[in-house]
Amino acid sequence: MSAPLTIIGSGMAGLGLLRQLRAEHHPTRPVTLITADSGDDYAKPLLSTGFVKRLPPQRLATRSALEVADDLGAVVRTHTRVEAIDPVARTLTIGAEALPWSELVLATGAAPVQPFRVPDAVADRVFSINDLDDYRAFHAALDALGRPARVAIIGMGLVGCEFANDLAVGGHTVELVAPEPAPLPRLLPEPLGRALGEAFREAGMVLHTGRQLVALGADDASVGLELDDGASLSADLVLVATGLRPRTGLAESAGIITSGAGIHTDRHLATSVPGIHALGDAACVDGVNAMYVQPLLASAKALARTLTGTPTAVTYGPWPVLVKTPLLPVVALPPARPPSRWRLEGEGGDLTALAEAEDGRLIGFALTGRCVRRKVELARAAPPLLG
Repeated sequence: MSAPLTIIGSGMAGLGLLRQLRAEHHPTRPVTLITADSGDDYAKPLLSTGFVKRLPPQRLATRSALEVADDLGAVVRTHTRVEAIDPVARTLTIGAEALPWSELVLATGAAPVQPFRVPDAVADRVFSINDLDDYRAFHAALDALGRPARVAIIGMGLVGCEFANDLAVGGHTVELVAPEPAPLPRLLPEPLGRALGEAFREAGMVLHTGRQLVALGADDASVGLELDDGASLSADLVLVATGLRPRTGLAESAGIITSGAGIHTDRHLATSVPGIHALGDAACVDGVNAMYVQPLLASAKALARTLTGTPTAVTYGPWPVLVKTPLLPVVALPPARPPSRWRLEGEGGDLTALAEAEDGRLIGFALTGRCVRRKVELARAAPPLLG
């Protein structure tokens, strides 16, 4: 029996590729999917909407790993960590096992960045949410309190802001801490970020902008947070949302070219080592790592065609990011390079920011409030992320 096509990772990239492979009418090709977590099929964007909707973790999973295996005709190995890749022998090291593969796809995703030490005394009250298993743990901690929680969120990027909106509207008390002057600094110019911050404050949140966390410590049954301005906060739970870093260690140790931007691939998602591809949050595709849903799905579709005999280069359109902050709707298409200027229009929370090149061409935009309705119009005028 020939070695299977093997996918490492069961997030939206790994499972999306498996679905696309079966959609390409290859129902019998042997595929093994290996995952370090539970392998449940779920939509990751729903993790930051579950508290408003009061969805328990089991409601977010559409299929268990066993159902994925049955429905998609694959071997799914859960809670399994690959320790090494041998590109010459085409095997994976899993404990004492050497598992053969014919072609290998790395869909290892990205890991939360935690830039500070968490003392053992509060480790069970400090969380990052990057997958369904993380959501389960955080949800259980909230349930164990038996009351609305005081949650401190470290970071005001996409993940921090989405969870802040979800938790606050879901009835919890939220404080945010970040060194930047306003929320969503990578997506929004500062005036639009301040508009979002004001919407958060009106909803009862406390924002500690321009502040760094200095230390965490036990404070009776709570977590004490010390900030660099001398302020002290107290929270039941702490959610760390200080960014994601592509998981490249496995690839790097196998001699595959990587960088801080991810596992390097060409437009066909091939790495520097023959027979090994990469996609999703872990992959830097022709110099671009876009950690959003639409590029991920486009990559899965293109790679499925390549792996089934029709080499297909991936392209990314001018796809704006829809931020899940209903307190103030936000849509952004970040420019691929720093703009010559941001041109601002609107007032209050209804703002448009146009990123323009020196010659006046539109290279990105950001929208808040009622102006988000312009997203289709502006996206048509913007350049593709990866054309």
